[in-house]
Amino acid sequence: MSSRSDSRGFRPLRPLARRLASRGRARIARADRFTLAAVLVAVATGVLTFVIAATVFARHSVNHDEGVYLMQAAMLLSGQLEIHAGELTDAVHPWFFVEDGDRLYPKYNPVPAAMYAVSMWLFGEPRLTLAVVAAGNAALVYLLGSTVFDRRVGLAAAVLFAASPLALVTSSVFLPYAPTTFLNLCFAVAYLRGVRDRSIALAGIAGVAIGLAFFARPFTAVLFAAPFILHALGRVTVAVREAGVPPVPLPGPIRRHGLTALLGVLFVGVTLAYNLRMTGSPLTFPYEAFAPMDGPGFGDRRILGHTEEYTPELALRSNGYALWYLATRWFVAGQFGTLLALAGGGLAARRWLLGRRAFGGVGADGADGAGGADGRRFERTAGLLLVGVVGSVVVGNLFFWGTNNLLATLSDPTDGLVAGFGPFYHFDLLVPLSIFGGVAVVAGGRGLSRARARLASRFAPRPARAAVFAVAVLALLGGALGAAAAVEAPLDRHAAHADKYETAYEPIEAAEFDDDLAFVPTPYGEWLHHPFQSLRNDPGLDGEVVYALDRDPVEDFAVIDAYPDRELHRYAYQGEWTPDPNLHVAPKLESLDVREGPRIEATTTVGVPERVESARIRVETARGGGEEIEGDDFARHVVDDPEGSLSVDWSIGPEGARLAGAPNATVPIDPEGDEVIVTVTLVDPTGATFTYRQEATARVAGGGVEVVWPPERSVCRLVTECGTEGTYLPENPDAHAEWVVFETDADGVEADG
Repeated sequence: MSSRSDSRGFRPLRPLARRLASRGRARIARADRFTLAAVLVAVATGVLTFVIAATVFARHSVNHDEGVYLMQAAMLLSGQLEIHAGELTDAVHPWFFVEDGDRLYPKYNPVPAAMYAVSMWLFGEPRLTLAVVAAGNAALVYLLGSTVFDRRVGLAAAVLFAASPLALVTSSVFLPYAPTTFLNLCFAVAYLRGVRDRSIALAGIAGVAIGLAFFARPFTAVLFAAPFILHALGRVTVAVREAGVPPVPLPGPIRRHGLTALLGVLFVGVTLAYNLRMTGSPLTFPYEAFAPMDGPGFGDRRILGHTEEYTPELALRSNGYALWYLATRWFVAGQFGTLLALAGGGLAARRWLLGRRAFGGVGADGADGAGGADGRRFERTAGLLLVGVVGSVVVGNLFFWGTNNLLATLSDPTDGLVAGFGPFYHFDLLVPLSIFGGVAVVAGGRGLSRARARLASRFAPRPARAAVFAVAVLALLGGALGAAAAVEAPLDRHAAHADKYETAYEPIEAAEFDDDLAFVPTPYGEWLHHPFQSLRNDPGLDGEVVYALDRDPVEDFAVIDAYPDRELHRYAYQGEWTPDPNLHVAPKLESLDVREGPRIEATTTVGVPERVESARIRVETARGGGEEIEGDDFARHVVDDPEGSLSVDWSIGPEGARLAGAPNATVPIDPEGDEVIVTVTLVDPTGATFTYRQEATARVAGGGVEVVWPPERSVCRLVTECGTEGTYLPENPDAHAEWVVFETDADGVEADG
């Protein structure tokens, strides 16, 4: 009964589904083969981008700006533009967030993050936005190429764009360059088609698109739009001259370009309002609030601890190298692809100078563009606007020192961020390069067809076709191999980094967090998400796990006090964290608790190898001062002839830290928070040493003491302090020699009478 009822309920939907399916089949049947092929290219681009993002960049890339945009996206979904952390601001400070009192906000504008937030909201997977943007860019390059030239050029351009390493790699990570180019392409397609078709609606779309692009990345949008703005001003000037002053009624160009400008300026106003909300001044962008000397211009440039005297000479050198790397490594098939683009541009220019169109083919809608002289004029104008984009992007980036920062060593393309991502500040150059490359591909295809016809007139048709087919296959095979080789190198570099992060995150991913607090190390300074981008907090700092920086004892206790009911953990690793993907670390996630009592008594047991003659035991504090002990703020004694293992008793009380064996020596601690350091240094007959080191975070509280347990432990050869290189890994027997034992226990006990 229920099944029959449900079936009846769905019956009214069946005719609708059949009608929709029928309309879909009809649209497909009407679509030409080039449009269908372009759709397939776009879909394949989106799928490939998603696969790369979900595999090679599953744990994000070495460009730690990704974490900024993902954190910003989560904030937008929570209805927040900023994080209010109160006294914990420094402890939870994300990478590239501006600190303003007790609030934190990103240095970047929110448009790219909002795009990522859409798929996070709908599907819980922001990588879907990456796929959609990549597919959209390929489709828009097809539309732009079709608008300027014809659909054959558009299809070839879409393939060249999608196969370029710069597009493929940069589109697969959470950075703003591909999304901003998507908006710029929407603007270019709508603008040119609005001009061609005299469409007021398309002019409006163009204004919204470039306005959003400005809100996303103002400098990038201005550089891309500059040639179009000049073109619009020229058309409006001509229209005013022809219509007189005042131009009533308004001529079409004035109405269309006026609408584009009005909507674009509206979003400029939105951008300035956002600046006012975040920084307190409409003309101060968040990135300026973060680093006032990080914007366009020459002279002293500065961000964080990096300073550069950015001169015009340095601008020319660094941008010259960046353009060379784009032309030889990051555009499709390297030098071969760039030569195609130059050849296509030269061919088009030659035809335009002769007063002709580049091809006599069909336009984007199946007709010959605007037809006749108007069609030739439109193609020439649109093509010159693409050339103008090349000029404005190249010249404009000379004024921004960011490209110089991509190149750690100017003449080495395998060093710095450029090695993994390419010259991404020049991302928009892929558009004209791909389209003019498409011109060359189509011209080459037509040349092969003519060659086949000539050969067929002199020789047998079948051998003629075979010869031309062989040439075409060899050209395609060479281009494909070149494209594959160009993409392989950066992806291999990123895959190596992915392996490193996979190892580093193993204990985090194996843990099941539920109302937990985890302290994380600070290898690159006091920043969250730098380098551990995956360890992000919820915007309200109230998720299943809260990550905080492991810092000064007073600051760590402040975090613990803010989350008194959470389970505590410490994420640490053995080894040094560096950008080198081949240098891995051995991680651990250690459970912590806070031992408290009138006095904490501890016992440390260590393993001792043969031939050790003595052990020097020492207790000291990092911040404690006050009464001197034998002239120094430490207590120590020596154990002769330790064998097998050695146990050391020590304690922490309100008066300080005491070492058994030196009962009259008490090292004072800072009541607000201190680090009690106990070292056991083994000495062999040659004088070589091996040190067990532990650092316990402690403070005076309620007449007694509180100690975070267990202490941070490390084992060091020849020195008494070795940082993370010697981090003790109790659950990894292969990390240390067989005889290494490092056990420690503590209990709160009543104070002596």
